[in-house]
Amino acid sequence: MDNPFDDDNGSFYVLVNDENQHSLWPAFAEVPAGWTVVFGEDTRQSCLDYVEKNWTDMRPASLIKAMEESEAGAAEKAGSGV
Repeated sequence: MDNPFDDDNGSFYVLVNDENQHSLWPAFAEVPAGWTVVFGEDTRQSCLDYVEKNWTDMRPASLIKAMEESEAGAAEKAGSGV
């Protein structure tokens, strides 16, 4: 059986999870728990274009938040002269 994710003639969704990670998903398949449809139903290429345009930072949202908090803490510490 061919991989449904590689079907250039298929219909797809773009899904996003709580970590802001994106996934191309075949329209015939049930959307898994923890994922939300943010684009589609559309062609595979249109969905890939959406992902390329909208998922520019591959880091999970929790990592982005932790890094920002760490940077803010370091800046605060540097500003206090400690």
